[in-house]
Amino acid sequence: MQSPLRHGKAAIGTTIAGGALAALSQAPERATRLLRHRYPTVAVTGMTGVGKTRLADRLSRRASAQSADQGPDVGSAVMERRTRRNARLRGYRFRVVPGENAATRLGALDEVFHDEPVDGVLHVVANGYATPRRPAGTSGAALASREDQLAAELEDWAITAHRIASMAVRRDRPTWLVIAVTKADLFADDVDAAVDYYSPGSGSPFGDRLDELRALAGGAKLSIDVLPVCAQGAGRKPVEPTSLSDKACTDLLGRLELRMAQLSGHV
Repeated sequence: MQSPLRHGKAAIGTTIAGGALAALSQAPERATRLLRHRYPTVAVTGMTGVGKTRLADRLSRRASAQSADQGPDVGSAVMERRTRRNARLRGYRFRVVPGENAATRLGALDEVFHDEPVDGVLHVVANGYATPRRPAGTSGAALASREDQLAAELEDWAITAHRIASMAVRRDRPTWLVIAVTKADLFADDVDAAVDYYSPGSGSPFGDRLDELRALAGGAKLSIDVLPVCAQGAGRKPVEPTSLSDKACTDLLGRLELRMAQLSGHV
């Protein structure tokens, strides 16, 4: 017959072992939560030609000379990844979704909004100034009016907004959306009007689409900001004539970075 002392020791041993196993089983989940808190994942979406990759390069402090040297006609057909780290061991994991309407784009959208849901969305628009891209296999200059580009932005946004709404009603992510109005250096005198066009409640075609998204996803659940930005700055020579100084563009980028840090709980 087993003594009470020995039985008690066995019970204690079982409790400790059970606690250790429970801690080990929870370790991956805790590590994932810590990684999400310190390095939230951000989907960078938008139609082709708006400057998603260049903006992600600036935000991740990655040299963008290579992308600039490639010229305006080159767009990535696959999802690109960027990581931003700072001295405080905080940053972001960017997922740049290709803008071309191809199978690779749909696969990338599935990944960021279904397979590995992102924490925030940086949707890039260009106020109708997206760089026109030639269809694959064609030559010659690509031409598109500003009205055509604005219409294409709306069509592109409809696809992305549907994915955001679908994810938001089933999960606790994404928690924030920032509409980044790029190429502000090309319409420096109309920046306020451009921001208003892309804002909820503005009554514009894009604003109406954002109102619809907030109604579907829950207005209190999804934070929406609209900020102008340009990818110049950091001493780069402007690719096109610009009426914004290098410092002004850097300041706009700084405002975007500060808002992202606030939304991610980094400050």
